[in-house]
Amino acid sequence: MLYLKLAWRNIWRNKRRTLITMASVVMAVLLSTVMSSMQQGQYDQMIDNTVGSFSGHIQVQHPDYFNESTLDNSFEVNQQLLSRIQDHPEVKTVIPRLYSYALAAGDERSKAAMVVGIDVESERQLSEPDQKIEEGEYFRTNEDTGVLISAGLADFLSVQVGDTLVLLGQGFRGMSAAGAYPITGVMKFGIPEMNNSLVYLPMEIAQHFYGTYDRLTSAVVLLQNPERVQAVVSELQPELGEEYAVLGWQTLMPELVQAIEADRGSSMILLLILYMIVGFGIFGTVLMMTAERKFEFGVMIAIGTARVRMAVILILEMIFITFMGTLFGMISSLPFMYYFNLNPLKFTGEAARAIEEYGMEPFIRFSTDPAIMLNQGMIVLTITLIVSLYPLLHMHKLKPVEAMRR
Repeated sequence: MLYLKLAWRNIWRNKRRTLITMASVVMAVLLSTVMSSMQQGQYDQMIDNTVGSFSGHIQVQHPDYFNESTLDNSFEVNQQLLSRIQDHPEVKTVIPRLYSYALAAGDERSKAAMVVGIDVESERQLSEPDQKIEEGEYFRTNEDTGVLISAGLADFLSVQVGDTLVLLGQGFRGMSAAGAYPITGVMKFGIPEMNNSLVYLPMEIAQHFYGTYDRLTSAVVLLQNPERVQAVVSELQPELGEEYAVLGWQTLMPELVQAIEADRGSSMILLLILYMIVGFGIFGTVLMMTAERKFEFGVMIAIGTARVRMAVILILEMIFITFMGTLFGMISSLPFMYYFNLNPLKFTGEAARAIEEYGMEPFIRFSTDPAIMLNQGMIVLTITLIVSLYPLLHMHKLKPVEAMRR
């Protein structure tokens, strides 16, 4: 207890020195936390753009569908199967999907398009097509005979709401699929790939078009906690048996995982450079503090104070300073994280178009995950404590007579 009191009083004997050292730690925690918050927000956005809003966290498929994505590898669905999936405590909702491709044609032009059969009500929770309608209206029931078409495809085909869209493709087990449907709505997606080639059909109409009837290509699963994807996959697979394949988004979209890992690697290099700058900045203030107290250390050793006791007090002083600096750094980073979470950084012009080409929406929403703040605080705290070894080594080699010469 005595050592704690001495250390606490020591650091406030020279407030300016203490505040300068503390400020370097605060800036280090603030910079590393805000930078990590921006990066994690970018990754969350990438996952949300492609996973949470379209493919889902998990998909239940026919075992062969992942390697050969054809309607012949669709599976029969019934309420019992959907209930077994829905009964898992981590499952938020199950959304039926029927994916395939067809040639979409207007009066003069045609283009290959992804045709997705959706359940009109449950699809609102995944891709939110009703929120993306630019013109026209969303489906009312699964028996509606209209189609929703993405804005880019509508522009290419020169069609609009009220026109007829012709679809030609191959249905279940090689049968021909052909149909003409009125366009009831035009949707605008942030991701160009989706915006240029997507057609939504109500589920029953899509099943009739492809001749699949009671079959689906995927049962898309949204989880309560997206962090538990692998655990839920491991629990659902034995529950459903080998008749079905339960795949997490990491398996379904390996290219997204690779893109995030590659970006995380380059970001780590930037963080390491930041840590080096931060480390040298803190070392500079510690060096200054040690030089200022050289005479004081010399006097204390000369009057018989044990070097071990002085080392303990010095360590406690540095722990006080670094702990307070880390705490204030974490607190000061909160307003930045929450402000840019509520007001994302938006890009315009060429920068926005370049980001959209990578399938991203042109803004960055910062993450508010508390783990980011805690991790960066612990890293900077560790760096500071390592740097704090210098005064201990300096004091260990200190010669009192030389130290007291001014």
